[in-house]
Amino acid sequence: MFRDRDFDLQQAPPAHGNELVQDLDLATLFSAMANKDDLLSGVAKSAILSGLATPEEIEYRQAVLADCLAHPEVVRQLYGLTGSALQDQHQYFWFVSRTSTTGMMYQSPQVIGMYLGYLRQLRRIADEQSSAFSSEGWINLFAVLRAELGDEYFKEVEEHLKQLKFKDGTLISAGLGYANHGVDHVLRDPRHTRQTLVERLRVGGRKSYSFEIAPRDDAGSQIVTKLISRGVNSAANALTQAADHLASFFTMLRTELAFYVGCLNLHERLSLKGEPTCRPVARLATTPRLSFTGLYDVCLSLRHEERVVGNDVNADAKRLVIITGANSGGKSTFLRSVGVAYLMLQSGMFVAAEFFDGAICDCLLTHFVRKEDTSMKSGKLDEELARMSDIADALSPSSVVLFNESFSATNEREGSEIAHQVFQALIDSGVRVLAVTHLYELAERFHTKGADYALFLRATRETAQGRSFKLVEGAPLPTSFAEDVYNRLGGW
Repeated sequence: MFRDRDFDLQQAPPAHGNELVQDLDLATLFSAMANKDDLLSGVAKSAILSGLATPEEIEYRQAVLADCLAHPEVVRQLYGLTGSALQDQHQYFWFVSRTSTTGMMYQSPQVIGMYLGYLRQLRRIADEQSSAFSSEGWINLFAVLRAELGDEYFKEVEEHLKQLKFKDGTLISAGLGYANHGVDHVLRDPRHTRQTLVERLRVGGRKSYSFEIAPRDDAGSQIVTKLISRGVNSAANALTQAADHLASFFTMLRTELAFYVGCLNLHERLSLKGEPTCRPVARLATTPRLSFTGLYDVCLSLRHEERVVGNDVNADAKRLVIITGANSGGKSTFLRSVGVAYLMLQSGMFVAAEFFDGAICDCLLTHFVRKEDTSMKSGKLDEELARMSDIADALSPSSVVLFNESFSATNEREGSEIAHQVFQALIDSGVRVLAVTHLYELAERFHTKGADYALFLRATRETAQGRSFKLVEGAPLPTSFAEDVYNRLGGW
């Protein structure tokens, strides 16, 4: 997932992550990517909320994903293979205490031998599929597998595993220390010290001496066991580390594949509905860039059988986008679609649109209206201002903040004044603001300024044919379209 480092599934989520999940309905997105696989869900959440910092990182991951979309069966095969390897490991390892040297000496070679079979499968897939993939990430992975997992490697490992079965016994050397205590116990290779037939028959001179422990000599057996444990301790540690290294390799490979399998699951769901997706263009944040065609709320689409209406907007060089208009006209849905698109763009995914071109942001934050909480010790406006304070602490000049019906818990004049001061301060600091509001005084105040940094979108009102859910460029109107609500409720 990265050119120069591994993906860290344990990284701390952003402080505002819970708000993003709640306000943008990201649980629906994670569920679709997971398809009932807990690992896919965890990886999707971590990758999407963390995001990438540069266009180069985004383009690197996009290229890897493009290969995955072109060869989904190979990606799923690799993901399944890594899962099988890690599942098989548990059949060997975990009933033996790691404090038992002899136990680990027995179990670790078995685990390594098990992994060896899966490494052979990885090598076979690399040989068969490497020419079909073109991204830097996949080319490097297959090149490493082919270089590191050569025939000589497998031959050497198998020879070591054969010797570790100790069919000819365990050969250990030691020296004598203070008071004739054994010191410097070392496990030896017995292949060059095997006794000849003449020596085993005890004919002629003797090169070594031996003794046998009586079957009922428990104390003698315990002493021999301790001697063997001392002799194989270093080897057991090395073998256990080798087994752990292989487990870590398969775990990391499975974790990184999980992100792409999640993307495949999501892409298949959207494709079956005929929903468009695109490879977005990621720009530096030096100049505000945001333009798209056919952008739709992917989470809304996942929750409904029918296709979702998309919107076309060109907000390049606009630091403020204000959305007004009729109730139930698609304003909040549009705002969520932009927020989710930013997250998908910066995680290296495709975007739910026909075309999307946007500047990356340091931080995406949301300030959405909340339902009334009867347990609050202060008023709703105080709660909104407290959340705004938290957002201000997390901001940087290249941040994006999405406001949905914010500061509407008081009268229009006071709410408009608060929102105007907040929005203006953010814009002056270089922050991009997208806001859905019913505060006409607020919207009109910015519109009257004629500021070239502002774009005004408006949800269209209901017609005889129903809602279009399309936003159009237009000045804010001094009406909340109460007549539409009245008619919808059966007025006459």
